[in-house]
Amino acid sequence: MRNPSIKNRAMEFKIYSTFALLIFTIILGTLGYYLLYQGQAPLMDCLYMTLITLSTVGYGEVLDVSQNIPAKIFTMILMVFGIGVLAYAISLITAFFVEGALNDMLRRSSMNRQISKLKDHYIVCGGGDTGYYVVEEIQKMQEPMVLIEWDDDRIKAYRRYKNLLYILDDATDDEILIQAGVEKAKGIVAVLSCDKDNLFITVTARQMNPKIRIVAKGVGPKMSDKLFKAGADAVVCPNLIGGMRLASEMLRPTVVGFLDRMLRHSAQNIRIEEMSIPSRSSLVGKTIQECRFKEKYNLLVLAILSKNGEIEFNPPANTPLQEGSTLIVMGDRQNVRKMQSL
Repeated sequence: MRNPSIKNRAMEFKIYSTFALLIFTIILGTLGYYLLYQGQAPLMDCLYMTLITLSTVGYGEVLDVSQNIPAKIFTMILMVFGIGVLAYAISLITAFFVEGALNDMLRRSSMNRQISKLKDHYIVCGGGDTGYYVVEEIQKMQEPMVLIEWDDDRIKAYRRYKNLLYILDDATDDEILIQAGVEKAKGIVAVLSCDKDNLFITVTARQMNPKIRIVAKGVGPKMSDKLFKAGADAVVCPNLIGGMRLASEMLRPTVVGFLDRMLRHSAQNIRIEEMSIPSRSSLVGKTIQECRFKEKYNLLVLAILSKNGEIEFNPPANTPLQEGSTLIVMGDRQNVRKMQSL
């Protein structure tokens, strides 16, 4: 696995360092001539002499070094050293263009500007096997998001998402989380391969944004407990989910097939969604029948979660909707959004 962003930043550092060394050489050459001629030569002439020496032009020498042995020696040293620095700088700039580092730098800069404007978005830490499906689902729901992944080979798997914003770096770095907008994000998903890294991200994200929703991947009950104590709102154990899926495939294959078809339906984004009912909603006080979820929005109400945490499955049509409750509905994602705007 490799991270070209680290390589590109290293090349950028080399270029800046080389230019700094070149400027230092020019200043040193100018001051050297000035001192060798005991301050009698103008600084502009000393600078001009330095530049034509470094560039090996040798045209129009304004300082006569033929009778000044120290000046001759200084000129030879300056020429050898300066040409080496200049040649190295040219080779670095050539490599910078040829290897595509410039395009990568510009693309990364543009992407960072877009990320800095995000608010109430989602952050996915880790673009591996699990993270791929997390990104895919969020993209299908057309929610704003940022992916943090340090392996360029994995990033290539996401090329079909043309508008996907990503940061090619380490998700466990505090500065990278800040760059991804963790302080303004709505939620963060930690799906790195190492449980300790997911634990670190959970702790860091909770400290930076106390209101953010954190969902982390954990293997085993012990790690799940630690993630919850660290501030995770939900912990998903792949082994547990996988085992339940295998058992469901055996015991209730039709139900599993129905859910799979719902998730993979290409024409519509049919999902089981949650819909909160705030105090300002026009639905407060109305019954399910009066809201006409099915007739107007083709939504099926599966359950209602009250403010005190009680769930009523398959609520009757005359059930009134209360402030602060949450509806569990099944239907098209766009219709759910329309309903939430009421």
